[in-house]
Amino acid sequence: MSDPITVVRRQLDAYNAHDLDAFVATYSPDVRVDRPDGTTLEGADALRAAYAEQFAAARCHAVVENRLTEGRWVVDQEAAHGLADEPIRLLVAYRVTDGRIDMVRFLM
Repeated sequence: MSDPITVVRRQLDAYNAHDLDAFVATYSPDVRVDRPDGTTLEGADALRAAYAEQFAAARCHAVVENRLTEGRWVVDQEAAHGLADEPIRLLVAYRVTDGRIDMVRFLM
């Protein structure tokens, strides 16, 4: 089993490499993602569909500026590049259970 920091780091590395398979592999099959726009993704298939075009266009890159951890939770302060004209600054809370991310909350 991987510790939460390692799992979230693998997820970020896959995101920045635009490797959709490796990215989705860090998530639980029944992951829940509460997105910044108020919508929710449920399940790894929905996650894959939501990120497929963005990864194919290789237009995303995130930089972790600060990180906090407590138990199963990892909270990153990130700057997301390539999604808008200017970087988007946000907090992302990841919960890791049994070596996979099973909940994500974007806080903006």
